[in-house]
Amino acid sequence: MLALMRFLSYLCACLLKRFKRGGGRGGAADDAEDEAVDSFDIFFELHALQIATNFFSELNKLGHGGFGPVYKGLMPNGQEVAVKKLSLESRQGRREFTNEVKLLLKLQHKNLVTLFGCCAEGPEKMLIYEYLPNKSLDYFLFDKEKSASLDWPTRFRIVTGITRGLQYLHEEAPLRIIHRDIKASNILLDEHLNPKISDFGLARLFPGDDTHVNTFRISGTHGYMAPEYAMHGYLSVKTDVFSYGVLVLEIVSGRKNNDTKLSSEKQDLLNYVSYFI
Repeated sequence: MLALMRFLSYLCACLLKRFKRGGGRGGAADDAEDEAVDSFDIFFELHALQIATNFFSELNKLGHGGFGPVYKGLMPNGQEVAVKKLSLESRQGRREFTNEVKLLLKLQHKNLVTLFGCCAEGPEKMLIYEYLPNKSLDYFLFDKEKSASLDWPTRFRIVTGITRGLQYLHEEAPLRIIHRDIKASNILLDEHLNPKISDFGLARLFPGDDTHVNTFRISGTHGYMAPEYAMHGYLSVKTDVFSYGVLVLEIVSGRKNNDTKLSSEKQDLLNYVSYFI
């Protein structure tokens, strides 16, 4: 098992080097990052994570994303972490796991969630993130009582923080990145309700000068997907911008983009807003 872990660590470092050489924007800076990655052990032991999460107790469960549950953990050094445990039955789990590790190890921005490492022992695939105490934006936004915490200055700060995070992904990151799943549940909030974009399992890279691509694999969340992407597979930064626009409408209105509890003419937020434009 120890030999396997060493091999996986070596493989991950090699993948990161190839990933950066294939279209990175930083040149010598990327080489420096490679050396940093080589010297940093990103792999956590499964047993250590089991102890930290009380063997993935339901009491430690923070929520359940598209690819598996997330648990709060307390490491021996006192650091709180969030452990994303990929569902074993997920047919896309291995691909999303590899994708997210490669991406997040390269990304550093105050409005993006920080990845500490991962675990790959046997069938288990886990990602270890910084722990954010206020969960996700939808936890506050769509709750009548909790939404009172989101006054207008706070909502404005959340909107601008998400904007900065997306600008970094689209224009400033080592590789241009399309998130493909910008939505309220993928915006985590720190102790001061500052936003951090999370869940890069569906993200797509755009190396070189590519600005768009046609894809047959449509991934994302209904209600947030741009029409040209949902219907024709045309993927570009505009895909994220459309999702961001829907999210801004939700933040301003305090309601979901589709609410079946409302009358038929008000259920779809985009259609409802269009009446006033």
